[in-house]
Amino acid sequence: MNVPRSIDTPRLILRPFAIEDAPAVQRLAGDRDVASTTLTIPHPYEGGVAEAWIAHLQTDMERGTSVVFAVVIREARTLVGAVGLTIAPDHARAEMGYWIGKPYRGRGYCTEAAAALLEVAFERLGLHRVYATHFARNPASGRVMQKLGMTREGRLREHVQKWGGFEDLEMYG
Repeated sequence: MNVPRSIDTPRLILRPFAIEDAPAVQRLAGDRDVASTTLTIPHPYEGGVAEAWIAHLQTDMERGTSVVFAVVIREARTLVGAVGLTIAPDHARAEMGYWIGKPYRGRGYCTEAAAALLEVAFERLGLHRVYATHFARNPASGRVMQKLGMTREGRLREHVQKWGGFEDLEMYG
């Protein structure tokens, strides 16, 4: 895969996760409000989960099935979230996902990071399509997708389960 080592934006650096990021990942992703709006982040976020996740990221990148970057504020060098692609190479497409820690929401970091990753997806990785979904009850994530120029393609009703309840997904491409 032709993935850059890091991606610079005006305010952010997107870089690989390091094991030293584990405490910040556990604190930020483990927040109930963050975990509740994502399909795969657990709550409670037990010790060791962040370390295992970070170790797994490199394996997936080597296989060409995903690329995930830490979203870091350039000036402060503060980790604020993650943005990534789960790639289906046989179909030249990827699903984009992201999360931003609660203290850093509402500042445009997610949109800035996702826009940079989309550019890499199309220009460097040669993907034909990138799509993303969000829980219908999380319209802020949909606003990020809209700002990126993605088009709403529909609602998948009761498509996934989160914490014992079925969730509708809004799909953008």
